[in-house]
Amino acid sequence: MLSRPWSRTYVRSRKSTRLEGRNVLFDMSTNQSFTTLSAKVRAELKVRGSRFIGTAIPVQTREEVAAELAALRKEFWDASHNCYAYRMAPDGLSYRFSDDGEPSGSAGKPILFVMQQKELVNALVVVTRYFGGTKLGVGGLVRAYTEAAQAALALGELHVVHQTDTVRIFTPYEDMSVVRALVERYAVRFEEEFRDVVNYVMTLRSDQFEEFSAVLTDISQGRAGLIRVDPIEIP
Repeated sequence: MLSRPWSRTYVRSRKSTRLEGRNVLFDMSTNQSFTTLSAKVRAELKVRGSRFIGTAIPVQTREEVAAELAALRKEFWDASHNCYAYRMAPDGLSYRFSDDGEPSGSAGKPILFVMQQKELVNALVVVTRYFGGTKLGVGGLVRAYTEAAQAALALGELHVVHQTDTVRIFTPYEDMSVVRALVERYAVRFEEEFRDVVNYVMTLRSDQFEEFSAVLTDISQGRAGLIRVDPIEIP
């Protein structure tokens, strides 16, 4: 037995855990994963003299949506319209869209439809219009707002964010090597602590929890155990 406990922390690099340098925290009680944007992107197109500027932004809360909209309205203060749509994780059922003065159904809903096609959530897409003097009609507006949203998202990098669970594992020293190898295979991050038994606190994908638990029991012949614990932060 060691005279005093000591621990180490290991982190596997996972691109999907960050958005522009910020920790990503999600409450996903139903879906195991979702698709979102990695960073803010922008594209512009012209249709019969009008400028359409599509901006796509990753967001995590409605408060962020409001802040981003306020910033864009300030940036494009002289624009004719700032139409938008957003969808929130986990399943996109929390959403909103706005035509911002364009004919009903000609702007916000087409933007939302583009997001739905890509199954994109935790994202805000704004299409800013500078009127060029020629009316496009409802059909023309639908096409223009659709194409502007598509152009912006075509420049964006999409990635999948997975729901995670945090578990504490207890294993006797005799099983340490096989349990450690298993932890390394499944963990996003784990901490290793040496006491009377070896302890691991690890974060893993929720959709892999049952498989991991079954393999752990098998390779240790039931000597190792685990419990779910409160999440640990992913740096």
